[in-house]
Amino acid sequence: MKINFFCITLLYFFNLSLNADEKKSIPLWSINKNIKAPESCYIHKTSGHLFISQIGEGGGMGKDGDGWISKYDIKGNLIKDKWAIGLNAPKGIRSDGSRIWVTDIDRIVSFKIDSGVKDNDIKVENSKFLNDLACGLDGTVYFSDMIASKIYQYKNKKISILVEGVDIEHPNGLLVEGENLIIGAWGKEIQDDFTTKTLGRLLSLNLKTKKITPITAKPLGNLDGVESDGKGGYIVTDWIAGKVFHVQKSGTSKTLATFPKGAADHAFIADKKILILPEMLENKVGAFDLSPLIK
Repeated sequence: MKINFFCITLLYFFNLSLNADEKKSIPLWSINKNIKAPESCYIHKTSGHLFISQIGEGGGMGKDGDGWISKYDIKGNLIKDKWAIGLNAPKGIRSDGSRIWVTDIDRIVSFKIDSGVKDNDIKVENSKFLNDLACGLDGTVYFSDMIASKIYQYKNKKISILVEGVDIEHPNGLLVEGENLIIGAWGKEIQDDFTTKTLGRLLSLNLKTKKITPITAKPLGNLDGVESDGKGGYIVTDWIAGKVFHVQKSGTSKTLATFPKGAADHAFIADKKILILPEMLENKVGAFDLSPLIK
């Protein structure tokens, strides 16, 4: 009996130690009022405001006009709930400086940053499921079509396909980093329930040569948001598994935290190591201090 009790006690503390990393993020704030299927969080560098795209009631493909973008401060205080309206199922958000760009199923839309007034509404022909979006320093807007496995660019008022095919593994999350576009891939062979037969990797696409280089050699997850950690690595979310990964520049990865399914396109304040995560299926957005987990 003493041996069994000792073994059980040892296993208990061993399991605690295995899960220790996932219990060390520090919750800072959480909002759920006026939040319905939040998909993307973005912090505008100049104003410091937090913008949240909200899909609403109709799901990720619903053309029902009930999607919107909300505006908060970075402490989770509401500035304006319906900052931008007239959207269906808005997803990835980024800014080119003077405006906010967002994907919306089969179009990209922009709103003036100082007013929330729509100034561009561009249909993307033959697109299937536009998802994340990123802006280059030259004003080029890049955006992914996860289902069609394509990445588009909007440049000089024209839309074109930047890259497409199986090599980009159904791209979701995008991040412009110098001459490279960092891609959070969903994975290969998407099933009806949006799982995949093969998980996606974190990839790097050279914008000049279009050469694709894997950052993670092995499949990592059904990747959604991608943000820089400020030190050459990345904070990445897995929507299906609800995981938040820290991927080093070398490609090694570590699970920082696990949330319910639906961990979507996050924001990350690198100098403070604060994660702002939209929990899409939980209808809430939360901020977490990851400094105990990241050196």
